[in-house]
Amino acid sequence: MINQTVQEGKTLAIVCYLTFIGLIIAVIMNLEKRNPFTTFHIRQMLGLLIMLLVSNLIEEYLNSWVGTLCWMATAFCWFYAFFHVIKGEAKLVPYVGEHFQEWFKNVR
Repeated sequence: MINQTVQEGKTLAIVCYLTFIGLIIAVIMNLEKRNPFTTFHIRQMLGLLIMLLVSNLIEEYLNSWVGTLCWMATAFCWFYAFFHVIKGEAKLVPYVGEHFQEWFKNVR
């Protein structure tokens, strides 16, 4: 991505990783500008939220150890994505990032 595009969308991309409310704010504010860098990270965060919900369901209903491992994997992916958004890079979350981009391709 072009450096100017990254700089323009970096603040909203960081906001989307902070909380669920931050994600909603980033989506709404990005509707007007449609910054590709921000959109990329919004898609990644949507996928991470789904991972978090699934890991919580697994922990609650199936097995607490497996759920805890899933939660730790989600936390690792969140830290990985947050680190790269601060650096201004559009890196996919390991193993599932491509799927997030594909599943949420209608999020713009």
